[in-house]
Amino acid sequence: MPQRAATIVGGGIGGLAAAVALHRRGWRVEVLERAPQFIEIGAGISLWPNALRALDVLGLADTVRALGAVEETGGVRDRRGRWLSRTDNAELARRFGRPLVVLHRADLLRALTEALPADCLRPASEVSSVRVDGQSPVVAHPGGESRPDLVIGADGLRSAVRGALWPDAAGPRYAGYTAWRMVTEPLAEPPAEGAATWGRGERFGYTALPDGRMYCFATASLPAGTTADTSEYEELLRRFGTWPDPIPALLAAVPANAVLRHDLYDLPPLPSFVRGRVALLGDAAHAMTPNLGQGACQALEDAVTLAHCLDGTSEVAAALRSYDRLRRPRTQAITRRSARLGTLGQLSWPPAVLLRDTAARLMPARVTLRSMTPVLGWTAPGDESR
Repeated sequence: MPQRAATIVGGGIGGLAAAVALHRRGWRVEVLERAPQFIEIGAGISLWPNALRALDVLGLADTVRALGAVEETGGVRDRRGRWLSRTDNAELARRFGRPLVVLHRADLLRALTEALPADCLRPASEVSSVRVDGQSPVVAHPGGESRPDLVIGADGLRSAVRGALWPDAAGPRYAGYTAWRMVTEPLAEPPAEGAATWGRGERFGYTALPDGRMYCFATASLPAGTTADTSEYEELLRRFGTWPDPIPALLAAVPANAVLRHDLYDLPPLPSFVRGRVALLGDAAHAMTPNLGQGACQALEDAVTLAHCLDGTSEVAAALRSYDRLRRPRTQAITRRSARLGTLGQLSWPPAVLLRDTAARLMPARVTLRSMTPVLGWTAPGDESR
């Protein structure tokens, strides 16, 4: 079979993972990234057992684990700092065969880029149009036009590929709350375990990164586009500076200029992730809120599933239809589940908050773990080992 070519629009985690998966199967790939560099800034990422299984397929799981920290324990607390639920991540690893690993997003992106030949990577290559000429997809960019066998739209929530070829699809919908993300300076005595603290219409979470740093995240229910009257750091201090320990100490260790803020959106369900020889992947296909920590995990699953479907066939369009059948029901179900969890976490009416917290406190840990099986128990196509 002659060497096939793929153009991947978007150089984030999903796009790069797809490039690695296809490159290792003999495809000629190019990754078009509009930013001047392939880089992620400012935030951590949780890789759950299903994501590590996908990285196993890419041959990168050991590399990524070495860059991260294994979270041993965690859970959810109430506004007074009392535990509502605890998660034994050793039991999670036993049940699902892999641990929960937390690392900086930039480290994961670097591991993916280093697995590719440098000439695959095309920074500063914003796509100006995507169209179909007969049966062939055509991508226009600063270097000219690409007419590959396959185009992958991995260009995020506001995907240009989706906008061009799915013009009637509903746009992103606001989840009702905004999020802050930050990484502390190294701490002499970092917290021994991660936690998410649920308040009334607000949440604050933290988890360990390597080298004594902590990744922190916070949410607040606000209208879309709301801006702070002060700096984002001062806004965080105002909202969370008196929350239970160790939150004040964590905020004190965050550089004041290192706070990222983004309103949170998800994507209404698409009727298909494919058009002929064009496929959507990651947030471009199924953007979800971060409540389950599954956004990047699902993009990694997408990448290895797509490459598997393309194995051993010259019929790209048929392979993509198989990819759609495998990925769309799963990712859309996880998007809905994440949205429901976010709604619970952002409750603000005191009686509803009391009911939520009481139910969480009474829920046995084994039931919580069992409920995670549909998400974390994924196995890569062709690999049924647990």
